[in-house]
Amino acid sequence: MSRTAPNRIFRDRREAGVALGAALLGLSGDEPVVLALPRGGVPVAYEIARALHAPLDVLLVRKVGAPGNPELGMGAVAEGGVRVLDRDTIRALMISAEELDRSIERATAELAGQLQRYRGGRAAIELAGRTAIVVDDGLATGGTASAALRAVRARGARRVVLAVPVGSPQAVERLRPEADDVVCLNVPADLRAVGAWYRDFGQTSDAEVAELLDRAAVMTADPPAADDPAPDPPSARAVEIPATGGVLLAGDLRRPPGARGLVIFAHGSGSSRHSPRNRHVAELLGEAGLATLLIDLLTPAEERDRSNVFDIALLARRLGDATRWAAAEPDLADLPVGYFGASTGGGAALVAAAEAGDRVGAVVSRGGRPDLAHPVLDRVRAPTLLIVGGDDPVVLDLNREALAVLDGASRLAIVPGATHLFEEPGALDAVARLAAGWFTEHLAGGAG
Repeated sequence: MSRTAPNRIFRDRREAGVALGAALLGLSGDEPVVLALPRGGVPVAYEIARALHAPLDVLLVRKVGAPGNPELGMGAVAEGGVRVLDRDTIRALMISAEELDRSIERATAELAGQLQRYRGGRAAIELAGRTAIVVDDGLATGGTASAALRAVRARGARRVVLAVPVGSPQAVERLRPEADDVVCLNVPADLRAVGAWYRDFGQTSDAEVAELLDRAAVMTADPPAADDPAPDPPSARAVEIPATGGVLLAGDLRRPPGARGLVIFAHGSGSSRHSPRNRHVAELLGEAGLATLLIDLLTPAEERDRSNVFDIALLARRLGDATRWAAAEPDLADLPVGYFGASTGGGAALVAAAEAGDRVGAVVSRGGRPDLAHPVLDRVRAPTLLIVGGDDPVVLDLNREALAVLDGASRLAIVPGATHLFEEPGALDAVARLAAGWFTEHLAGGAG
């Protein structure tokens, strides 16, 4: 999918990054990693990382220059040994295998030097299972971006999004099959040059790149082990849930002895039942005497179609399927049910609660998007707790508007100093305590 907006001239890379960050806000619940192509892509990516409260890293790609004319690209190399070669150019220039090998070796050595300058001793951010947002300041031919996207795929990213302020129609079209999503704000018919779309397109220095990476590392420093995946307790078991469309949904069920309620999780777009944040919350809910069910609301095949990730009606139906499945399970049938939704999953949980009526006893939304459930908010009868970070202003406003529509038993809880993903030390534990208190009160009658 490609998204476009009316063409505009950006003041500088920072302004372009702010605009892209706003366009990408819907990915903030996907636990994304922002990957910048240095050097010009770093100031753009830094603003995106700030907007999404996401970690920032560089993605190193070097052009393979032609012998005697290094500005003429024959392809590119990227981290992890990825190579993308322009065979037509190589044939047209009659480049020998030996010349090509030497050019690749030279580009690879330059890439290694960049890696040391920019990252120093820092390890690359792990991409496996996460949404990777690849960012540059513009696309001319798209050759460098193509190598970058392949490198990200090779590192195990669950979803790959290419985000640029401006790009030629040819480059955007070429790269669309290589990414799950292409977000390009300007696609002018006549690009001329990337710099023509900036009033200030001065060169970005190595020192500026290093400074922005250092600032981003401090901004998104990982909290203590509370955010690490929790080990499964002895009561955990894998389950398969029959769902709408004749599919089976994978789930992880935890039922502590003497459980007083069941909480079904609806994760955010691009996330899964393996989300370390939701698993940590589930562990603490278990300690409070609540059973938990973490499920993937889409199959792997369905997730490849990005539109399904934001199909709130489908996700809500799947939550309903899980609720009916639990009611038929002998060890769960007697437990009152609540929903815990994160980000877009918060919208799905509210829609499902509106449809379920009295079958759902409570809802908790973490950094949720209740605006996605706006048409049915006035039909939600389950007491709902909306938990939002105090430093997440856009989502906070959305939740305040929703609270005015929800039933009077609903509440808004603000975690001071927390951003959208609650990565700050202690923030996620605060979410878990609030959720445990809410579910204990409304599902278990305040027992314990």
